[in-house]
Amino acid sequence: MDPRLEALLWWGSGLSLLCLVATAVGVPWVVSRLPRDYFNKPRRSVWRSYGNVPRLVLILGVLKNIVGALLMLLGLIMLVTPGQGLLTLLVGLLLINFPGKYRFERWLVRHRGVLTALNWLRRRGGQPPLDPPVPEHHQPPSPRDY
Repeated sequence: MDPRLEALLWWGSGLSLLCLVATAVGVPWVVSRLPRDYFNKPRRSVWRSYGNVPRLVLILGVLKNIVGALLMLLGLIMLVTPGQGLLTLLVGLLLINFPGKYRFERWLVRHRGVLTALNWLRRRGGQPPLDPPVPEHHQPPSPRDY
């Protein structure tokens, strides 16, 4: 075998193992830190408005979106390889910002299997289960949905 190809396979295997471990630790950690009513708030608070150091807030926002995009990419890969593909996709989705995000999150979590899996991870982390999303017609309209 060509030594360059062999080195590439070793690096790829190591990176794959590192991603598996990071996902196995990171996804449960993020899910267990969500507030119990995460999917039922009529309006999301914007974390960026709390900072008084604009550069730091910008850097943290960019990093959060990069990590979210990376988790979504890894989740897509794990749909066809071993791993928690759907949960990793969901956590990546929760991290990135885009218009309509809150409505999409609520739609996704209304599916029984998704909420069951999230609550299983929360139980393992010693946290109470997430409240199921209330139907949107029971909530006042919100000017911002992310």
